[in-house]
Amino acid sequence: MSSEREVPGQGLAVAAESLYLVNLMLAPGLAFLVLAWLWLKRRRDAPPLARCHLDQTFFVSLWGGMLIVIANAALFLIFGWDWEWTWVVVILYFTTIHSTLILLGMLGLAKAMAGKPYRYPWIGPRCEGL
Repeated sequence: MSSEREVPGQGLAVAAESLYLVNLMLAPGLAFLVLAWLWLKRRRDAPPLARCHLDQTFFVSLWGGMLIVIANAALFLIFGWDWEWTWVVVILYFTTIHSTLILLGMLGLAKAMAGKPYRYPWIGPRCEGL
């Protein structure tokens, strides 16, 4: 049997990806605050793998939050609560964007568990040092 060794920073990378998913699915806001605290505390001294996953999850969480707030606020401001298609568009937006972010987070968690870097498509920052 071959024993697999943990890559430096792998535990922190898994924690960051897990917090990202908890923020999306179980405890929005609260998990983000923990992730933000972890990012602020460990981003400078973390090994490259952990730094990559911390940066990815923190900044993609910011993007995701901005997307959902700005898009929904614009929709309500332009069309109002009374437009019959408002809720249809909100639900479609939420299910497509939110589900995509969850899927990408699961891929990020799988990569972190494998000890590999991961960059979220389109909105993820570049991973330095890898």
